[in-house]
Amino acid sequence: MLIVLALGLVVGVILALTGAGGGILAVPLLVFGIQMGVAQAGPIGLLAVGMAAALGAVLGLREGIVRYRAAMLIAAAGMLLSPLGLWLAHRLDNRWLSILFAMILLLVAFRTFRQATRPPVAVAANVHSLHPCKRDRATGRFIWTSSCARALALSGTVAGLLSGLLGVGGGFVMVPALQRYTDLAMRSVVATSLAVIALVSVTGVVTSAATGGMVWSVAIPFSAGALAGMLGGRMVSARLAGPHLQIGFAVVSAAVAVGMIVKSAL
Repeated sequence: MLIVLALGLVVGVILALTGAGGGILAVPLLVFGIQMGVAQAGPIGLLAVGMAAALGAVLGLREGIVRYRAAMLIAAAGMLLSPLGLWLAHRLDNRWLSILFAMILLLVAFRTFRQATRPPVAVAANVHSLHPCKRDRATGRFIWTSSCARALALSGTVAGLLSGLLGVGGGFVMVPALQRYTDLAMRSVVATSLAVIALVSVTGVVTSAATGGMVWSVAIPFSAGALAGMLGGRMVSARLAGPHLQIGFAVVSAAVAVGMIVKSAL
């Protein structure tokens, strides 16, 4: 139990330091730490990441940086696809599921590394790009259009499917999607993404629990560790956050992905 608690603590700290996408390492930690299969580890990772994300979202709501209407729309779309992903997870061979997870992890590592090493000029230039979702300058709320609603709903379906299939919160989908489709500041992007993850996770967790797919003896201490890590990580995130931390996360993610591929091939 202490090992599981420690693994959960690591997930919570990573989530707090690297943003919503950091929860993608929850499943690999269970796979390597206690030798679980991806299909078994998925619901546990989803519960832990969902609870930690809910905590982060509540703190974001208190600060007024969560765009809750957008979060509810995205989450509603994701909830429709999450059970399908869970159904597929229990019908795919664990080896191929591990390889798929590793491929997505490599993509996350590459994108994180590229973002961390991008010149400041390039980042600034992107701020002025056109977004389908824009906010009213007077109220700060989104001006809802069909293109805005469509873009956000599509992002939610992808996040929901991967949430059920791989037990990931979908932050690695939601953060870049919100950056691309909205004019939100980064803090608001992360907080809104955490709210989406928390809402979408509910469907996957409830479905898994109802079908007997949740190993509660592992899920409870792992989730408790993740919550503690989230709280602790937020206290030091302002001091540690930066390009070097993102590069470190990218390197660790890539190494874990390679390890999963090797493990599947043996």
